[in-house]
Amino acid sequence: MDRNEAVSQCICSMCPSYFECGETIAFCLADTGKSTCITTESGCVCPGCSVQETMKLKHMFYCTRGSEKDLLKK
Repeated sequence: MDRNEAVSQCICSMCPSYFECGETIAFCLADTGKSTCITTESGCVCPGCSVQETMKLKHMFYCTRGSEKDLLKK
């Protein structure tokens, strides 16, 4: 899945942890990764996201913990 397709399907903006701070969404992607302004985990909608399902991603809270690639390294 390319970046534009992921961003168009992304549901980050519906997440209770998300707030608009001028960053590109789709934090699960390696080229986006963890947010520099979202620091509080108030809930997570990643498990219901079509991007996560299509890409067979396994983690959650990408905005605060890093991309799938980052999380797999840990």
